Amino acid sequence: TKTVAAPLTRPVNHLLLTVTNTGSRTCFLYGYPAVRFGEAQSVPPVIEDSQPQAVVTLEPGQSGYASVNLSATDGSAAHGHTAKSLTVWFQGRSLSGSVGRSATPALPAKGVYVDDSLKVTYWQQDMDDAVSW
Repeated sequence: TKTVAAPLTRPVNHLLLTVTNTGSRTCFLYGYPAVRFGEAQSVPPVIEDSQPQAVVTLEPGQSGYASVNLSATDGSAAHGHTAKSLTVWFQGRSLSGSVGRSATPALPAKGVYVDDSLKVTYWQQDMDDAVSW
């Protein structure tokens, strides 16, 4: 797979994660991405309401998506800082722990601003579904 992290202009303070199946077999995105910005000690919580009806299935060449709400739009959250690196882990079918290798997609050179309101969506089959949260 190939993982890309792209900041979005709308919605504000969001990052889109795109995972593309670069192999020759079907692969699956279970649960949600476990992300770590910089040297964070824990992964952010998932937005429970974003859970899709089915496991995201990627045929060769297809992509799956998740969005990351980086920070509060009104500046109300604490511990804001700029992160320069991102690590993404993938959950297995059991949704406990990570499987395979982690991905380290590049962030913009200036980094991204994150705070305590940081949260992620479940993996989505459609990009519009991912960014609607």
